[in-house]
Amino acid sequence: MPESTTAIPKSLTPTPTRFYETRRLLQRARRSANVTFGLSMLAVVIALSFLAPVISHYDPIEMTPSDRLLPPSVQHLFGTDSFGRDILTRVLFGGQISIQVGLISVSLALLVGTTLGVIAGFYGGWIDIIIMRAIDVMMSFPSILLALVIVAVLGRSLPNVMLAVGISSIPFYARLVRGSTLSVRSLDYIAAARLIGTPVWRQMVYHILPNILAPIIVVTTTSIAGAIISAAALSFLGLGTQPPTPEWGLMLSDGRAYLRTAWWITFFPGLAIMITVMAINLLGDGLRDVLDPRLKL
Repeated sequence: MPESTTAIPKSLTPTPTRFYETRRLLQRARRSANVTFGLSMLAVVIALSFLAPVISHYDPIEMTPSDRLLPPSVQHLFGTDSFGRDILTRVLFGGQISIQVGLISVSLALLVGTTLGVIAGFYGGWIDIIIMRAIDVMMSFPSILLALVIVAVLGRSLPNVMLAVGISSIPFYARLVRGSTLSVRSLDYIAAARLIGTPVWRQMVYHILPNILAPIIVVTTTSIAGAIISAAALSFLGLGTQPPTPEWGLMLSDGRAYLRTAWWITFFPGLAIMITVMAINLLGDGLRDVLDPRLKL
């Protein structure tokens, strides 16, 4: 008798590989004007900041009293400050500090907040209650106020600013990841992994995290912009980076007394903050559209 053949239901046919899914997302990203424009602007800002020693031959902290408060000119494109330091040079070098603060502080918040959120959402019960009540206490303070308290306790320094901004951002990641974990932990593939004896840590890392990455990526992108603004605000208040280090918020603070007579001292650092934050926000909006399966570009 001829062997009978069984048709394979379409529901059991292999799904597209992760490679094709990644390529599809990259194609959607290339078609997104926000992603293209935001990423291009951000790349220019990063390149200019880290090529500062090549672009400018001035020292960002060397004082030249004879050149103080010079307006923008051929020799000093952005003018000079009250100590005769070249504003363009300080803006370029200040970009290095602001970008580092944004990346490091958000990385800290992402690591701690994601870990707490996954644990709270996966286990539930009293573990969830303890973690989320602690997060609620942190969220009862405005993030900038919480950062101010942390810097006031730890002292004024750049590492403490990074730590303060990172800690103040943890609650947003914890709540976001907890909610996303709750939405996927009861799905069939998680139940199947649990039934075959998959270790808990493996369920979290290999089954839950990959399926909640989209909102995390979007929030991380926009959080970098918020971290840059928070760090600049702390430096503006005198609690962040200390003189004579070139930092955008500190440069804004230095120029407050010269707003009427030397507008360029505050204008160009403020413009740098605006361009950087706008580029990051455009990138975040574009990534949200690309990663949202309900939207088609």
